[in-house]
Amino acid sequence: MGVTEKSVLIAANIPEFKNQGVLWFKENESKIKKQALKNLWWRNHIRLIETGLKINPLELMRELAGIGYAKINPVLNPAEFSFLGSRFTVWPINTDSPLVFDFNGNAIESIQTLPAPKQKSDPEEFEQELFTRYKPGDYVVHADHGIGRFKGHTADLENYFEIEYAAGDKLFLPFEQIKKISLFVGFTRPKVYRLGGNLWHKVKAKAKEDVVKLAKDLLNLYAHRETARGFSFVKETEELANLITDFEYPETADQTRAWEEIEADMENEKPMDRVLVGDVGFGKTELALRAAFKAILSGKQVALIAPTTILARQHFGVFSERLEKYGVTVAMLSRLNSEEKNKELAQKITAGGADMVIGTHRLLSKDIDFKDLGLLIIDEEQRFGVLQKEKIKKLKANIDILSLSATPIPRTLYLAMSNLKPISKIQTPPLGREAIATQVEKFSWDLIKKAIEFEIARGGQVFFLENRIHKINPVMEKLRELLPATRLAALHGRMGEKQIIDAVESFKNGQTNILVSTTIIENGIDLPNANTLIVSDATRLGLSQAHQLRGRVGRRDVKAAVYFLYNPKTISPLAESRLIALQEFSNLGDGFKIALRDLELRGAGNILGRNQSGHINQIGLNLYCEMLSQAVEKLKS
Repeated sequence: MGVTEKSVLIAANIPEFKNQGVLWFKENESKIKKQALKNLWWRNHIRLIETGLKINPLELMRELAGIGYAKINPVLNPAEFSFLGSRFTVWPINTDSPLVFDFNGNAIESIQTLPAPKQKSDPEEFEQELFTRYKPGDYVVHADHGIGRFKGHTADLENYFEIEYAAGDKLFLPFEQIKKISLFVGFTRPKVYRLGGNLWHKVKAKAKEDVVKLAKDLLNLYAHRETARGFSFVKETEELANLITDFEYPETADQTRAWEEIEADMENEKPMDRVLVGDVGFGKTELALRAAFKAILSGKQVALIAPTTILARQHFGVFSERLEKYGVTVAMLSRLNSEEKNKELAQKITAGGADMVIGTHRLLSKDIDFKDLGLLIIDEEQRFGVLQKEKIKKLKANIDILSLSATPIPRTLYLAMSNLKPISKIQTPPLGREAIATQVEKFSWDLIKKAIEFEIARGGQVFFLENRIHKINPVMEKLRELLPATRLAALHGRMGEKQIIDAVESFKNGQTNILVSTTIIENGIDLPNANTLIVSDATRLGLSQAHQLRGRVGRRDVKAAVYFLYNPKTISPLAESRLIALQEFSNLGDGFKIALRDLELRGAGNILGRNQSGHINQIGLNLYCEMLSQAVEKLKS
């Protein structure tokens, strides 16, 4: 028959689980079981079956049907089950083969595996995957034929997509050639040419001339990093393996891949300069923690610089708690410390008495001199000013750098797309996270009142974002008038550091249930009970900033809501484009897409001159970056 099991886990037939693979479930089984004890989402989406379990077979059938399994005899594919006599057969999506439960009355007497039968194939699976990348109406770029409009699957030809060009010309693209096209990203609406002419090839040839020149300039700019010799950090040790095992959540495939890329960089003598991109709560901090520990185990010091005291404090708490049992000394430089304490810490850092130092731009002060700095972690680099970035450049000569961002700035994104700056993306959300309901609405106190009442009624808390400090008190008075039973607190940058921390702590502890704040909450507020965000005037926010703020809610297994409000009388075309993008890209993991759209709306910064922008508009950013990457590699060889 097969192997006898004492207990088995059956995962729900949902996309989040189907994407993981059988091996992932085997590696994370103990973590999944722990999550099921404390997390409602996990409890609702897995079933633990063990010998001796008392359950009516009909009840088990109802439970499996409730998590997406179909009753089919014989069982030939995952997510199917059957029941004949006293034998119950089920093929969990998380196992390589079916399982047989032998019942004795209403108790499971034994559990055994069956050999895996040949699976059926799903002919629509490939097509469905493609429709997640492109929507009918999107502009796409075919490297050989130019820019056209994606029309979707053609009814006349099976396994072909249709792309429309000028004058009604059509290209029918076989499914297997889908890699020949990419989504058009540019700064203006693209020019669409007819099929078969020479215009597209002339445009590409001119762009290629520009690309070769730019590649030479960029290589000169980054030559010092290419030739510098850094430090090769130790490979995985027993302590690092234990730290990774300590992570309480099942790791996503993106996290695993990103960590492998970071590890490879750190073990290479060439200094690392990698960007780690992922939405708020997708696991960037966990990978930064591992990188820090790897550097410390190699005898090096680590610095983590954050844009706000709130975020620095949060990191200090997480890193201290996780690394304490390994004897790692973590220090925090802050304006909340006395001058005397900061002076002592500075001396300790210089003497090598602190393995890791966390702080804001205070870390860049002249009195901070590391004995042997090996790794610099920069959280949300786009939040630092020009002067601070210049100081960071001086600090990071031949050391490894890991930059974390939910929505990288256009310049960083452009360099990453051109393979001049390596990027790791975590786009898969942690299992159990729900997409945030995003509403773009006209400003209305009635809507605000209903949204807050709903959140408070279910025991949650609310962020109310008013980015003009002089309006915070009037807003609080209005909210007290509308909702007299609520408890409010204010938070903004003109408050003292201690006042800021106290306001956050009172909200965290539930003493207040509405926090009226400026964008100071953008980074470092990790409060799972806050599940509604109301933005009083979303037109004043940048696109990436608005997406970052949206990540402040939806940190638990509760459906979160964000209301981006606007005044229709004052909204500009650019602000309207941002709001449309926020609604369009409201799925979990859309931060990278948001950054791409931000690149379209804002341009790539001073790395691109007017000439480059013109060529990008003609051939699309993806193709331009691909050509630039090829030119760079050719010049390197």
